[in-house]
Amino acid sequence: MTDLATKSGADGSTDGDDIVDAASTDDTVAIDSGSGDSAGATFAWAPMEPEPPKRRTGMWIGIGAGVAAIAVVASSLVLIAPGTSVAGVPVGFLTQGAAAAAIQGHLDDTVIVLTGAGGDAQVTGADLGASVDAAGLAADAFAENPMWNVTTWFDGAADAAVRIDAEAATSALRAAAPELYTDPVDATLAYNTDTATYLSTPGTDGAGIDVDAVRDALQAAFVAGESRVELEAPLAAITPTTPTYVAESTADQLNSILDTAGFYVGDERTVPVDRAEAASWLTVTPTAEGTFDIVADEDAIQTAVDGLAKAVDRKVVNATIVTNSAGDTLLTQTEGVSGRTLDSTDGIAASYAEQLSTGSGAYELPVTEVPFKTTELAREIEVDLGDQQLYVKENGKVIDSWAISSGQAATPTIQGRFTVQYHIPSQTMRGSNSDGSAYETPNVKWIMYFSGDFALHGVYWHSNWGTQMSHGCVGMPENRAKQIYDWAPNGVDIYVHA
Repeated sequence: MTDLATKSGADGSTDGDDIVDAASTDDTVAIDSGSGDSAGATFAWAPMEPEPPKRRTGMWIGIGAGVAAIAVVASSLVLIAPGTSVAGVPVGFLTQGAAAAAIQGHLDDTVIVLTGAGGDAQVTGADLGASVDAAGLAADAFAENPMWNVTTWFDGAADAAVRIDAEAATSALRAAAPELYTDPVDATLAYNTDTATYLSTPGTDGAGIDVDAVRDALQAAFVAGESRVELEAPLAAITPTTPTYVAESTADQLNSILDTAGFYVGDERTVPVDRAEAASWLTVTPTAEGTFDIVADEDAIQTAVDGLAKAVDRKVVNATIVTNSAGDTLLTQTEGVSGRTLDSTDGIAASYAEQLSTGSGAYELPVTEVPFKTTELAREIEVDLGDQQLYVKENGKVIDSWAISSGQAATPTIQGRFTVQYHIPSQTMRGSNSDGSAYETPNVKWIMYFSGDFALHGVYWHSNWGTQMSHGCVGMPENRAKQIYDWAPNGVDIYVHA
């Protein structure tokens, strides 16, 4: 039988011949037995089995646990802490986006039941156009209560301010309970032909469900985390689109237009426009915003503009004034009037139409003016007692003269420089003669007193002119007295001398 071969040194021998190079790369090793019988015999080792792989079970278990731990940590960085709620809506274990959707969804689904509405009516938060800053609330919830911070877990709830879309809410509430609504009546405007004025008719309030009260109820329910709330239908006044005060103020504006309508030169309403005509130019229309549009008819205004030149253009009139020797004006004999010419009328109708639409009825015309000149007449009456003459002077020149009768020697006329004090058209004169007897002369005309009882006046009881005949006054023919009575206003100088 074949002996089982063993490796060299298996028996403990240290014979060098039996040493085999263990580092040999050949799987079969030839061994010389060293005996004669077996000389040349060749033995082969069985092929060496590969080493079994190392077991790494513990390592793989460690990697899996690490990944799971990392995932837990990562998720804790984006989730909201458990126990957190916003207005009664649990948002724990949610991302900010999911939390925002949950918050708004809860608000949308909240039901408000309106009792006492002829059979309960109901609307939802979505019907009312209700909204909250869900994204902001979710962000705040995460910022204050992140999942990674265990100290904030079950930290409680946060409130939220609810908003509603007033227009959407009104529409939804009206549809749910139409019997609770009364439409308001707008204020109006109309032109009254009898009084030639614009008159306003007051508006009337309507009524409907109080949107603010509904919002408050929804707010309270939402914050409390309730999904349903009952509310006795609250009513509130609904104001007209066009309120009374707007119609009244517009009527005032329109009547102001009619009061002042016209074409002006300076402060002068040179060409007035009749109230009815001005009203016929205007169209007044209520707007959707509750105001009134005022539109003026440019073509109708153009008809008035076409006749402006004839009414505006005029020639210059120079002024004449009466003064005393000091230059004080005593009388305006002729009023000065400046000349003027209307400039081009192009664009006036369009400009006036635009101005009327803004509420202004006074239109300033473009004109070229020519100023008037003023002539001054310094008037004076001179009485020469020596010549018994009266001289009428203007600007130092004698323009007329005539004989008079002054006071007798016993009752002389006062001398000096005086001014006309006042005029009396007719009077009965009384006094004493030189012998002490009394006299009375009725119906003395055109009297101008200049110093006490001394006067210039007409005489009808004699015609002895150039002779001293009076009790001190300066007498003259009645027609001459009337001449200077009209010519010399109060304040004219009188110079009496011998």
